[in-house]
Amino acid sequence: MTDQAQNPSREPFPRDGGRPACPDSPDSAASTTHLGSRPTDQAARLSLVAPNGSRTGPRTGTSTAARTGTRTGPRTAPRTAPPALVAVAHGSRDPRALRTTQELLSLVRELRPGLDVRLGHIELSAPLLPDTLAGLGRGDAVLVPLLLGRGHHVKHDLPLAAAGAPLLRTRIAAPLGPHPLLVEALYGRLVEAGWPADGPAPGGAAVVLAAAGSRDPESAVDTRRTARMLSERLGGVPVVPAYASAATPTVPVAVRALAARGHHRVAVASYFAAPGRFATASADAAPGIAAAPLGAHPAMARLLLHRYDSALAAAPPVPDTLAAGAALAALA
Repeated sequence: MTDQAQNPSREPFPRDGGRPACPDSPDSAASTTHLGSRPTDQAARLSLVAPNGSRTGPRTGTSTAARTGTRTGPRTAPRTAPPALVAVAHGSRDPRALRTTQELLSLVRELRPGLDVRLGHIELSAPLLPDTLAGLGRGDAVLVPLLLGRGHHVKHDLPLAAAGAPLLRTRIAAPLGPHPLLVEALYGRLVEAGWPADGPAPGGAAVVLAAAGSRDPESAVDTRRTARMLSERLGGVPVVPAYASAATPTVPVAVRALAARGHHRVAVASYFAAPGRFATASADAAPGIAAAPLGAHPAMARLLLHRYDSALAAAPPVPDTLAAGAALAALA
């Protein structure tokens, strides 16, 4: 019998209005140029400059380049396409996972028109990552894992896939978490499910951050950090990480532990990139509200591009299988 059966009533949290989950706050700056007080001198100097920017002769107005026959036009290098962004999802037998991931990548394309955005899966779903990389042929690509922390897939599977595509120069971006944009997506999904927006949480409220789980201890470190960041975003409400597999505590155990400490309004935040078996099982264990997976949230799309840009700025590409193999050995 599941915990849901033992707790058949799910008490919703009151809804309040609030600001958007992740507003954009672009910086702007304005500058003015103050010209000198002698416009005739300005005009005299400007008359010695041709429209293409070269200085002209003092009397005839003929450019120096025209008199000598040299070429003065700006030399512009041919524009090259930016490296492809290859989003690497885990894969799932749940058909909703593929649809959700495709919706997320559509948001990424809207934010960055002209960028070649592709999808590859580690397992269970097509297209598999090696097939996606083979389809790119030659050139440059950045592998952006749709994974929420450091673990076996990030440390081993992605470098191995890069080594198997020797014609590509590849970079591997950091996993999505921890990051403030990820926390904004978690917060937004909780509000959609009934958490009070930007208001005080009801007495006895707490949150279980339900994650997939990993045997890699660094993955648990990343999840705990995200839990602390989400607690701060919620105004100090306790947030306890829990796992669907490979680590403890499980989500039902975490819910019971919080109830034993007097937290009788427990919500489950879904720390999953897309729907699937683990996300469904975690939601079923929620005695109160259960948030949807992160999915195609606008903050997630912005985070993918942030990881892509950071990888381009920080790391040289892996040009061949030898270098990729060295990177793989370093991570082992």
